[in-house]
Amino acid sequence: MRVRKVRNEIAPRLREIERDLEPLVRNATKEFKKVTPKRTGNAKRQTTQKGNSIDANYPYANRLNEGYSRQAPNGMTDPTIDYIRGFVRKILR
Repeated sequence: MRVRKVRNEIAPRLREIERDLEPLVRNATKEFKKVTPKRTGNAKRQTTQKGNSIDANYPYANRLNEGYSRQAPNGMTDPTIDYIRGFVRKILR
């Protein structure tokens, strides 16, 4: 009897969390682009979302991500991960 009651309380919360997580990849891609250095705009233009991944499709992506540019000394991945952590924390409250 108690197990059924707990399951009935958990299932709606899980559906709510799943719904709230839907925009995560799209928003994380926007954050990644936001912190991407802009000189010619190529890096931002060539950054796309592919399924549940962010694709930085240009030859110098790793170099920028390692902090080569003064515009993004922390690269793009670390700030995006920080954004994702904050997003998830808000949902799980």
